[in-house]
Amino acid sequence: MNRLDTRNPDFAQQFHALHDWDANLDPQIEERVREIVAAVRDRGDAALREYTERFDGLHTDSSADLEIPRSYWEQALHGLEPGQRAALEKAAQRIRSYHEHQRSTSWTFTETDGTVLGQRTLPLSRVGIYVPGGKAAYPSSVLMNAIPAHVAGVQEIIMTVPTPQGQVNPWVLAAAAIAGVDRVFCVGGAQAVAALAYGTESVPAVDKIVGPGNIYVATAKRMVFGRVGIDMIAGPSEILVISDGSAPAEWLAWDLLSQAEHDELAQSILISWDDEHIESVLTAVDAALAVLDRAPIARKSWTDRGAVIRVRDRGEACTIADRIAPEHLELAVTDPEDWLADIHNAGAIFMGIHSCEALGDYVAGPNHVLPTGGSARFSSALGVYDFIKRSSLIHVSPAGAAQLGRIAEGLAQGEGLTAHARSAACRIPKAGS
Repeated sequence: MNRLDTRNPDFAQQFHALHDWDANLDPQIEERVREIVAAVRDRGDAALREYTERFDGLHTDSSADLEIPRSYWEQALHGLEPGQRAALEKAAQRIRSYHEHQRSTSWTFTETDGTVLGQRTLPLSRVGIYVPGGKAAYPSSVLMNAIPAHVAGVQEIIMTVPTPQGQVNPWVLAAAAIAGVDRVFCVGGAQAVAALAYGTESVPAVDKIVGPGNIYVATAKRMVFGRVGIDMIAGPSEILVISDGSAPAEWLAWDLLSQAEHDELAQSILISWDDEHIESVLTAVDAALAVLDRAPIARKSWTDRGAVIRVRDRGEACTIADRIAPEHLELAVTDPEDWLADIHNAGAIFMGIHSCEALGDYVAGPNHVLPTGGSARFSSALGVYDFIKRSSLIHVSPAGAAQLGRIAEGLAQGEGLTAHARSAACRIPKAGS
């Protein structure tokens, strides 16, 4: 675990090393992904089946075996214990309710000369959602990706999920049934992204790919962007906790480890100006690691990428938080509302000591697919708006064409674009007509 202190003269250098780190910059991985994407693009299901067997250990006798029949989803849903099913359904209900507030509608307005301008909003036709399935199963990701698409009105939702050694997680399939997914394919990694982008004999091409994945998935999404839309390039999970010492140390230890247990590359950071509180949290983290099921993963994450930053005061805490622009920001402070004016960059902000990040992962309602790697400076959580497209509406009246035509003609002549100028000018009535 890295210990930084803003009072130290080498803080800037240490912070740079901690923060300016990119897991997605690996030329060897990029080359391997490029080969996979090209193979699936060129050879379709044949390549998809080969990679699925090589990387997931799943042998398929035919292309039809790549798709998981809906009857399996329903069987998985009905096979859950009542409490488990109720938890999934309640989470889905809350996620849907939150995202329904994000609906947007088409609009127009009419100018005095009769010209009508506006915007038409339509859902995407078909989207692909990638659900991780390597080191852990994530039914919550099914809900978080599919439900906003469903609320937006997407016509067809295609889901891909890796099934190592052919093991299909029943929670994931049950979540697909609840969330309104249309088809599920048991493929993962860069090959799944390529299949969604280009289409194969079995997997239909989509308009946009959303959902988090490992470095191979992230690299593949970057490569196919332009052929399809993507939500973001997701990196390892992150949490930043700012604490004024009002939260129990044990609570914050679990909060920090809630991200560390995801992945060895995940990053958990604590910021505080209370030295005694910092030491209490560090002691609590050590105690928690001793009993954590995924301790090897969490310990490596905490040791290699975790950090405690000792700051002078609240102002420094906010400044550093904005520079990090974390995926998850916990304001474990009294009166967290009072802090919001000083926080500008975060994927999701958890306010107060009872608002732990884990609630946001599962059931609070806002989306848990969030910008990572500092991209919260310019991007936002996944939402309904990621599954719609907007077209401008321009219906110019004769009077409007006469007025706007003169302006456009002058601007076009200034740019040296004669056809543009003539196109605008021919809509201007001739004198005496």
